[in-house]
Amino acid sequence: MKGAPRIRVQPRIRVFRGDDIVLGPGKADLLGAIRKLGSIQDAARSLGMSYMRAWKLVQTMNRGFREPVVTAARGGASHGGAVLTKTGEAALACYREMEAAGVQGMAPAWRRLSRRIKE
Repeated sequence: MKGAPRIRVQPRIRVFRGDDIVLGPGKADLLGAIRKLGSIQDAARSLGMSYMRAWKLVQTMNRGFREPVVTAARGGASHGGAVLTKTGEAALACYREMEAAGVQGMAPAWRRLSRRIKE
């Protein structure tokens, strides 16, 4: 039998531009996977999403920032590929920093709350 469920807190930060979410948990994970795998298709597959969904998320992010966050080359004989731009690298780093700061900022309240959660 498995042990007790792990009790944790996870902030979910979303950056809006108007009604569009230009950066959030899923988009940040997609950026990280693109950086690691060098391909939108491979990144999508690794995250369990369709290529079309990943492509639409990339388009939303690229429209929302002053400069594109991802550049992509078409497939075919050269097999295409995708990379994060300097803006994409900076956006992902800032997002991860905000996540960490959120966890740190909520730590005192989380300690008090977690004592009240059934183990």
